[in-house]
Amino acid sequence: MLTHRLKHTHMTRRTLGLGACALAISACSQSSSHAAASEGVGTGKTQTGSKTLSDADWANLSEQDWQARLTEAEFHVLRNHGTERPWTSPLNDVKAKGVYACNGCDLPLFKSNTKFDSGTGWPSFFDVIPGSIGKQVDNKLWAPRTEYHCIRCKGHQGHVFKDGPRPTGLRYCNNGVALKFIEA
Repeated sequence: MLTHRLKHTHMTRRTLGLGACALAISACSQSSSHAAASEGVGTGKTQTGSKTLSDADWANLSEQDWQARLTEAEFHVLRNHGTERPWTSPLNDVKAKGVYACNGCDLPLFKSNTKFDSGTGWPSFFDVIPGSIGKQVDNKLWAPRTEYHCIRCKGHQGHVFKDGPRPTGLRYCNNGVALKFIEA
């Protein structure tokens, strides 16, 4: 356990140290809540204003539609692949039972029983709800990383690393602003 803790501490410092410049550039402040409320979590159809969107419709929303739907900070992360500053998300402290859904389209991504404190300053999970995310290689920093996004709206969530706890050994390091918590 001590060896795992030391390895985890080293990885956290390295990850934060190397990413400090990128984080400083992408840091933005939270603004007011969503312009449009959503309904239908997990149903494949979501209300936005007076229009019901199917899963396929999410991919066709314009940049203007997204800007009207999201706060500036949410838009920066979900649509422009930004990163919020660590330790700024109120979701870090949530310990209740429920699900964490995409803040763009309300698709459930994580169950609360997969959340853990990674010490990185971002909400972290060791597993996803099957079929909820897509992955791609991100070459923006010093080495290739695996970026993951909501499978429905393609909203950027974060990056996955191989330094998480059992049983998966994975750490889905998520931007809190890209998520909403729905208590059970």
